[in-house]
Amino acid sequence: MAMAMDETPVIDMNMVGMEFSTYSNSTTTSVEEETYWTTSCPPVLGWSDVFTAGDADLYGLMESMIHETDSGSPLTSAESRSNLEMAISMDEEEGKGLRLVHLLMEAAEALTGNRELARVILVRLKELASPTDGTNMERLAAYFSDALSGLLEHGAHTKNVGAGGRGGGEHRPADVIAAFQLLQDMSPYVKFGHFTANQAILEAVAQERRIHILDYDIMEGIQWASLMQALVTRKEGPPLPHLRITALSRGGSVGRRCIGTVQETGRRLVAFAASIGLPLSFHQCKLDSDEGFRPLSVKLARGEALIVNCMLHLPHFSHRAPASVASFLSGAETLNPRLITLVEEEVKVAGDGQFAGRFMDTLHHYSALYDSLEAGFPMHGRARALVEKVFLGPRIAGSLARIYQMEVQAEPNRSWWEWLGSRGLMPVRFSFANHCQANLLLGLFNDGYRVEQLSHNRLGIGWKSRRLLTASIWTSSQQE
Repeated sequence: MAMAMDETPVIDMNMVGMEFSTYSNSTTTSVEEETYWTTSCPPVLGWSDVFTAGDADLYGLMESMIHETDSGSPLTSAESRSNLEMAISMDEEEGKGLRLVHLLMEAAEALTGNRELARVILVRLKELASPTDGTNMERLAAYFSDALSGLLEHGAHTKNVGAGGRGGGEHRPADVIAAFQLLQDMSPYVKFGHFTANQAILEAVAQERRIHILDYDIMEGIQWASLMQALVTRKEGPPLPHLRITALSRGGSVGRRCIGTVQETGRRLVAFAASIGLPLSFHQCKLDSDEGFRPLSVKLARGEALIVNCMLHLPHFSHRAPASVASFLSGAETLNPRLITLVEEEVKVAGDGQFAGRFMDTLHHYSALYDSLEAGFPMHGRARALVEKVFLGPRIAGSLARIYQMEVQAEPNRSWWEWLGSRGLMPVRFSFANHCQANLLLGLFNDGYRVEQLSHNRLGIGWKSRRLLTASIWTSSQQE
């Protein structure tokens, strides 16, 4: 194997999640939480091996819609009304999915021009689409219509769009844990981001005795199990380096609840590290009330190799505003990190410069995501609904809120890797081992996934012709 030929230390591909439940200090850990921490858990709910032909072609439908609309000009209100009437009266055999896409496009167009028309369209969409029943397109349309309704009612100042609807709001920790495990089982999203970042970190600190990781969104800490194991078993360098993890917790009104969650994550990580003989200390750093990051709040020690870890993809980054991400990355840069690992969704929202064009591209992105999940692990019933309600619904709402704010505030659209590059950070080349690892990982899932080498420091995965997720690695110019 190519991986075996490379001298670079590699992450164990079997380390998809360690059995942390044994090491938890909490006396309130639920059955669902214990399931989350178990390696290679079997599906907790039943699956069906069959899904409809219409579901399988959701991405193809969106591709044809994109090409159809790319050549057109923005619609007038009269044209919107005419197209609305035509879409509603379409014969059933022409496809409910196509009708839903037309209605979503009309609603997005009307939102910035004719709000009463948008309201009428959204009422119709809520009648036609359900987030719990029906095809992929029906479920997707339900979450998009909920997000559009939130924008219609609250505009660019909306917070937690969709929180009062069918797919948003706060979720029980047990539901989040179960949904996270299901998402790991059905898709390479989580593992690609975590494994790719961990491999880059392992290579960057191969000779270090003290390692400090600053983590923007640690969630349940599952990312660090495989890194810890790799540090313990590495054949070169200090056999047992000291690892320190500083996790950020949110500020503001939700800060207290977030602090408790991060503390529990820290207890699990410390207990697991002790079980494998790795010295680990865990700390928290609280964001300001406006979600801003203060670099001086991070305790640094002489001789530590500082790693900055920023995950902005499913299931991470469900609640952080772009201003908070910018504050963290710019502040972390001043700490002179050895490595910055960044993983982000690739939602291209350039469109035609208007909300409707950006909306269409966002719909295209999530249709590919839904299609890839269905192809890799067909979901029905409670399992499917749980993953979509906990992660995809809120993510869709957040994406539409962002592009609506771009419309209102004329905000430039750039990926975070472009933003980092513009600040003078130095790109770090992905190793051959890391690239091979990504290919091996995607080989465990549906063959519709592909790996892209986008530049020497940027690696991506896509579904068919659509790029979905990218990872990039950087270092401070002072490290060169």
